[in-house]
Amino acid sequence: MASTVVSSKTILVADDTAFVRDRFRSAIESAGHTALTAKTGAETLAHLRAKTNVDLVILDSRLPDATGADLVRAIRNVDGRRLTILVFSGTIANAREVRDLAALGVAGYVNEYSAVPHIVPALAPHLFPDNFNRRSSPRVVLGIPVQYRFSNTIAAALTLNLSHGGVAVRTTSPLEGGSKIKVRFRLPGSKNEIHADGRVAWSDRRVGMGIQFERVDPAHQTLIDDFVDAHFFSNRKA
Repeated sequence: MASTVVSSKTILVADDTAFVRDRFRSAIESAGHTALTAKTGAETLAHLRAKTNVDLVILDSRLPDATGADLVRAIRNVDGRRLTILVFSGTIANAREVRDLAALGVAGYVNEYSAVPHIVPALAPHLFPDNFNRRSSPRVVLGIPVQYRFSNTIAAALTLNLSHGGVAVRTTSPLEGGSKIKVRFRLPGSKNEIHADGRVAWSDRRVGMGIQFERVDPAHQTLIDDFVDAHFFSNRKA
């Protein structure tokens, strides 16, 4: 099982909305990390040029003075592709932009409207990559009941997020990495219960565990895929 990680990280949150900056800063600092904030692309680059020891950048791709791939390119000119960059999913316009950002090494996406208790768990795989297996597909923050079975033990939890290939759940008693597990849950608005066989890909007592799907009925996989694709782009700025 992964050991508990206690090292402190520095996260730069760049968003032109005070509500988003303040919520992320509060969650980050409550978890014992350092939060820096920026309202513009210029402020973001100034933090990075100041040689501040930033471990993670969370970026609004629609800042007033810089947008999308152009802003990430400017960051890459400063950091030499060293930094881990996440983008707020609600600021992404379309799938083409996702491809452009992926080519620039963007590591993933996070929902700027995530509930405060979900923020740090969503960031943890990127803050401590050695302790987590990261899914490459977009994740949708989702808090729904899930039941999982390991050997003869059945337990219940709430999901943290869902992707095409797996689900993360919040639990204070996570199973060991590599454990075979069966899960079942019902997506919001669906009458069909989804069943999947999986494997525990990461485990952390502070957060929970991530389950990688290994066998899912094709019809159930389609439900998951459609839900993730529909909700990943559902929170866009006007």
